[in-house]
Amino acid sequence: MGEIRGFLEYDRIQEEDIKPEERVKNYKEFHKELPTQELQKQGGRCMDCGIPFCHSGCPLGNLIPDFNDAVYKNEWQKALKILHATNNFPEFTGRLCPAPCESACVLGIIEPPVAIEMIEKYIVERGFREGWIKPEPPARRTNKRVAVIGSGPAGLAAAQQLNRAGHLVTVFERGSKIGGLLRYGIPDFKLEKHIIDRRLEQLEAEGIQFKTDTEVGVNYPVDNLKEFDAVVLCGGATARRDLPIPGADAEGVVQAMDFLKHNNGFVDNLHELDSHLSAKGKDVIVIGGGDTGSDCVGTSNRHGANSVTNFEILPLPPESRTLENPWPYWPFTLKTTSSHEEGVNRNWSIQTKEFLKDSRGQLKALRTVEVEWIRRPGQRPELKEVPETEKEWPCDLALLSLGFTGPEKTLSEKLGLKLDNRSNIKGEKNYNTNVNNIFVAGDMRRGQSLIVWAISEGREAAHHVDKFLMGKSKLPVKGEGDLPTP
Repeated sequence: MGEIRGFLEYDRIQEEDIKPEERVKNYKEFHKELPTQELQKQGGRCMDCGIPFCHSGCPLGNLIPDFNDAVYKNEWQKALKILHATNNFPEFTGRLCPAPCESACVLGIIEPPVAIEMIEKYIVERGFREGWIKPEPPARRTNKRVAVIGSGPAGLAAAQQLNRAGHLVTVFERGSKIGGLLRYGIPDFKLEKHIIDRRLEQLEAEGIQFKTDTEVGVNYPVDNLKEFDAVVLCGGATARRDLPIPGADAEGVVQAMDFLKHNNGFVDNLHELDSHLSAKGKDVIVIGGGDTGSDCVGTSNRHGANSVTNFEILPLPPESRTLENPWPYWPFTLKTTSSHEEGVNRNWSIQTKEFLKDSRGQLKALRTVEVEWIRRPGQRPELKEVPETEKEWPCDLALLSLGFTGPEKTLSEKLGLKLDNRSNIKGEKNYNTNVNNIFVAGDMRRGQSLIVWAISEGREAAHHVDKFLMGKSKLPVKGEGDLPTP
């Protein structure tokens, strides 16, 4: 701990953002860089708190006080080594993670928590800028072959770890480019795609092979997987939840991920923007209040929507923790994202009852009703409609951001894999399935979750795959990593 009184003397400072009216004109990231001295102060806010609860908040077990201290002392290369000891891709988590570590920060009990996520991003960006991040191919090969299916954060983490253990790793991706949800689901204003590409260059140089436009079980027979000594399934939870109400077949009712994926392809100059998937000049309603819904709001504003409205069936969250939601647990409080700041009419405790369409089948409005949640001790909350609250909302484009029900079933059925009671592929503690050499990680195993959990699962699965192949493994598990010598 470099600065004993840092948390008393320095206020939490975040990056300044380009103003909303300017940043909605393009799809670039919009955070302005902080000077090094200010970042050192932010690292100096980390307390000598005895028990760093930030560790328990982080699914990766990042060694947060250690890299904060290194940043405060201006030892950036040391900070990078500490960070990479537990996290393969801090440039992704530093931009996209909701930072449960900050929610568990001890300083956060009385003051704004340490800006852990921001510090993490600046450490890895410094590493790329200085040329410290280089390919690390294994010294020797085991000649064991591993197939990783899916190239999202879980798949890439598993692939890098297994490759560094000396195995010959091939990653299969059904899309035309590597990255999975990072590539196709996250808007560029949150993650510009060159950030993915520069990391992929490192992975390829380390010896990982990538096969795109290859969907195992469709245009790549599952029997071909017999060529591999082990298989790791990291395909994500991509089965989308529908809204089965009258009028759901109207032209203009669109799944959020179809909307976002198409727009990402447009930004990547892969195709023109389809008028049916464009929000330009339209009254847009986003149904669902999570991060994907927020991404739809930001994208719609960049298209030039006439209006953007957001529905959430849950009640308005409190602005601060309640007694039922104490520190250090994740705070179920009101979250206002950068996309919300760019313009949206947010509505809570509202349920969509019907999509109204014109004679051509085109969506023209939504009919809704207000709801309330009845809570009784020991019972699940009950949803009840509020009488005489029906309302029609003009709408040309409705985006369904309702989450996912689990992985698609095609591959699990062809491989004969068992599912759990939530329709995910059943993976045991060592990430193995009911088929001897097939493992599963990420959203495919745990359901829709955070990017930081995906990377954690990929790393953990890699450890168990390596142990399965070799009898033992030197790959770290959560919370482990080789720290630089003080």
